[in-house]
Amino acid sequence: MEQRGAGGAGGAGGAGGAGGAAGRGCRQRAGPWALLPSLCLALALAPTPAPALPPPRLPPPHGLNRSRELLAAARASILQPQSSTLAFKCILEEIDLEDITKNQINTINACTSEDSKTGNCPTLERSALNMNKCLQGIYEDLNTYRAELKKLNDQKVLAAIDEMMEALKSHGRSVQQPAVSAWNSTFNEQMRLCSILHAFHIRTVTIHRVMNYLSSPESSL
Repeated sequence: MEQRGAGGAGGAGGAGGAGGAAGRGCRQRAGPWALLPSLCLALALAPTPAPALPPPRLPPPHGLNRSRELLAAARASILQPQSSTLAFKCILEEIDLEDITKNQINTINACTSEDSKTGNCPTLERSALNMNKCLQGIYEDLNTYRAELKKLNDQKVLAAIDEMMEALKSHGRSVQQPAVSAWNSTFNEQMRLCSILHAFHIRTVTIHRVMNYLSSPESSL
């Protein structure tokens, strides 16, 4: 889950070296494609537009370390033989994952390219990344997951979420945690909580990768 096809020789000659190269790269086609060489050449000669996005803030100074701790806590929680809340070992292969963040801004839709050319795998695109929106998406994810995972009563997970949210505080909106249903220990409710825990672990992998990218020198090029 979360990871879840160019201008004529005369026109090019009048445009200089760069235009000539662009013209040679474009091939004349008939029919609806007849305008493509001109468009290709125009794009090659056009000045580079200024970035449309506002300049991003720097990533949180402790964000990468906090995301690493968050990932470790989530991984440790799913590896527990049994918790005080779940009466069974929470195994990924035995549950259907539930994305409780799909109807809100989240890490996936805020940090990855919506026009990815890599197939079904979303990617981080430096030219399209809005860091403020991305960090807000991470914050919203944590806020939503924390509300549900309180039922699990894993203090290490809750503390790791709190530390990460504190590191992102300047990027998150001032919102209350979403209301969740009261906990009851029925088998279906336990299976749902197990599903949320695994979805959370997968999301922490994504969050850590995003923070690692935002903290790398190439993200600011």
